[in-house]
Amino acid sequence: MNAGGTNPTKERCIFLDSALNTGPMLGSSSQVRVRRGKPADAQRLAEVFRESWQLAYRGIIPHLHLESMIRRRGPEWWASAVRSGDSVYVLEVGGEIAGYATWGTARSRGPYQGEIYELYLAPIYQGLGFGELLFETCRHAMDQRRIKGLLCWALAENTPAINFYWRRGGRPIAKAFDRIGGAKLEKIAFGWT
Repeated sequence: MNAGGTNPTKERCIFLDSALNTGPMLGSSSQVRVRRGKPADAQRLAEVFRESWQLAYRGIIPHLHLESMIRRRGPEWWASAVRSGDSVYVLEVGGEIAGYATWGTARSRGPYQGEIYELYLAPIYQGLGFGELLFETCRHAMDQRRIKGLLCWALAENTPAINFYWRRGGRPIAKAFDRIGGAKLEKIAFGWT
């Protein structure tokens, strides 16, 4: 026990079976953990996807195309994605799904073998350090599988994502363009060795 009467071992991050348990956080009684997704999470994952994409991409991806992309990623899509493997991690705060990350082997060949495909938080949970928990859980899972090097792509106009990857120590290693809904959008790859 420390002087504050809490057990410091319960306040540290502990990895168990690829899940991250952090105990009490932000001076509250909320429990925070990262775990593998399951089909029962599909409805809330679809909601987090919708909320986070509307915030992140409004004004970047043309509106009608953005709404179409969001509609395609409904609960059925998420249930299938979760059933297809163990590459969906879910962030829970106080028992509520607050965000998710998807990861796996890199989609491109090169020195970066792993990739975080998506990492999103519901807007009310952004800016509180929870994204770092998801990010580090994915990195830990890749380390466990001996996947060397990590790659993450972000649209250049998505300033919060660009800043997040910079703060995590990633550096731009490539640029490309995607045509989304008639708009030519630049994306940047960040790499970690």
